[in-house]
Amino acid sequence: MSDRPTRDDALVLVHEYTENENLRRHMYAVEAAMRAYARRLGEDEELWGVTGLIHDFDYERWPNDAHSPDQEHPSTGVAMLRERGWPEEILHAVMAHADYTGVEPGSRMAVALRAVDELTGFVTACSLVRPTGISDLKPKSVKKKLKDRRFAAAIDRDEMAACWDALGVDHTEHIQTVIDAMRGIADELGLGGSD
Repeated sequence: MSDRPTRDDALVLVHEYTENENLRRHMYAVEAAMRAYARRLGEDEELWGVTGLIHDFDYERWPNDAHSPDQEHPSTGVAMLRERGWPEEILHAVMAHADYTGVEPGSRMAVALRAVDELTGFVTACSLVRPTGISDLKPKSVKKKLKDRRFAAAIDRDEMAACWDALGVDHTEHIQTVIDAMRGIADELGLGGSD
């Protein structure tokens, strides 16, 4: 690996450690959203994108159902990345994206990762129940689904909203930014719809 990890470096690890296609798609969606936010905020798009892509690469093998702050996901993955010489700013953001680690986001990149992580999953769920997929999904529809606590019930809406607030963006704009980012790779995400 060069001084700084590339998207290809991240993809090698994602493909080595993650067989589940839906989990891979989640990482691609988070990458796209992180790139969109880097562009919007004038940050390093490559750095932010790679961070989004790698954030869950260890989840399939070490899922951490107990939410241990220092074992399994994301701690195991971060230890592996550290051994490979990955930059601390990426490692910090990956650790901070899981609130149970006790690691505070601190950086703008880490805050953005938290803010887009769960939302990409929620936008995916919203898209999958629409015949047109993500192609014409609007923030209004996402907000309506957010109010239905039975829909994608595992997602903690309060925590998700708190992460958005920490990013300092309007909720509607935030949802639109994530939708637009994911729409750009809809086929790769399997969200093109059935129409």
